[in-house]
Amino acid sequence: MMDRMSKKVIVIRKGAGSSYCHKQAMKTVVVYKSKTGFTKRYAEWIAEELKADLVDEKLFQRSAIASYDRIIYGGSFEAGKVQGLRKIKAMFDGNTISKLVVFATGATPATAQDVIESEWKGNFTAEELGRIPHFYMQAGLNYEKMGAGDRMLMKAFAKMLGSKKNKTAEEEGTVKAIQNSYDISSREYIKPLIECCGGKA
Repeated sequence: MMDRMSKKVIVIRKGAGSSYCHKQAMKTVVVYKSKTGFTKRYAEWIAEELKADLVDEKLFQRSAIASYDRIIYGGSFEAGKVQGLRKIKAMFDGNTISKLVVFATGATPATAQDVIESEWKGNFTAEELGRIPHFYMQAGLNYEKMGAGDRMLMKAFAKMLGSKKNKTAEEEGTVKAIQNSYDISSREYIKPLIECCGGKA
């Protein structure tokens, strides 16, 4: 069976320095940016497990940060970038950034740890990587719901990775996984994040 169909849960690096892992009874909000529905579904599952508020990133404002002990942000990986993450990070300062937990969804197989680790490095500074807990949740692709611009980005990413010489087995799996629409989202993938936040998935 193809790598993309595997539902093995793998923790893809989490910031070990954050004091916000393993603390219970914290007022939490899950903020998400979702274009094709995968990230919204994961955000809903996480909010349900943690009994947290759920807010679309379009409605989330900087002033709301003070109202919560923990802010979980989710966006999809598109061309190596977590959608909306730059905007969300800009809302935090040096003191409040410790409230932030991030998850990303995407089509890359969860087993492709080198690929995903590289993408995280493109979204966080070295300090942020160690300070902000972050988790990857394989979801899928829905080309039918994508806008023309997003489809072009995905094709460009697939072409770039496909043309790479001496690809690893994980990179080969990624190239295959992003050729067509599919859905492998599963509540199993939220377990590491829920456990980090002191819950039980």
